[in-house]
Amino acid sequence: MSMRRIASWAIYALSTAIGLLAFAYPFFTETRVAAPPGAAHGEDALLVTATLVGLGLVALLVELQGQAIGAKTVAMLGVLVAAASALRFIEVAIPVPGGFSPIFVPIILAGYVFGGRFGFLMGAFTMLVSALVTGGVGPWLPYQMFAAGWVGLGAGWLGWLLGHRTGTGSLWLLATFGFAWGLLYGAIMNIYFWPFAVGPAGQVWSPGIDLRETLARYGTFYAVTSLGWDLARAVGNGTLILLLGAPVVRALLRFQRRFVFEVQRADG
Repeated sequence: MSMRRIASWAIYALSTAIGLLAFAYPFFTETRVAAPPGAAHGEDALLVTATLVGLGLVALLVELQGQAIGAKTVAMLGVLVAAASALRFIEVAIPVPGGFSPIFVPIILAGYVFGGRFGFLMGAFTMLVSALVTGGVGPWLPYQMFAAGWVGLGAGWLGWLLGHRTGTGSLWLLATFGFAWGLLYGAIMNIYFWPFAVGPAGQVWSPGIDLRETLARYGTFYAVTSLGWDLARAVGNGTLILLLGAPVVRALLRFQRRFVFEVQRADG
């Protein structure tokens, strides 16, 4: 493995570690500060956002060091982020059921084809750009960026396991992955504000409770407040992937293979 690739993966590992810490640190405090979802993490969100964007830009610079395919892939990332971000207007302009959002499907499909590193950047920057163009900026933004980045990262691992195949079996696995992440994304995002939430004692976190009680309370909270909302996202992800996944994946694979061929021909 080249030093460039090692450095690149180290950046993504660091980004993930920072994301996990950002989500988890309220659970290690001795006091609990109640706050509405829109105000949770108000003091640290800007720092977390700046850190994640900075690491993302460093990752892009590392990717650009090397073969010409690096620059072309980064250019492709920009095009896909812009296209996926434009889909965010659908949520604003057209009422959609529950938490359904079309932006997760291109993140999943791009990660599946181009790999986990590409998928992580695709997810994180899609959330950032779409928030800027739709006015959805708030303390929740860096947590959305981390969660969407993990969606793309996981899709990259799935693509590696399946060999980027586009057959019926692989498509159903990809749709199942999208369905699962429709639920998991919502469950992760709830953790962003749950330590600050106000509600019945059996649904909110309190300092000093053990892990078992924490999981039980969160499970109840999620089932009562978010499961129905997230099911709309999960079903939407799975349905769109079944309808559009195969042709989109084939188109992205043709793009990828064409540039690999051009780089090899230039080197030869």
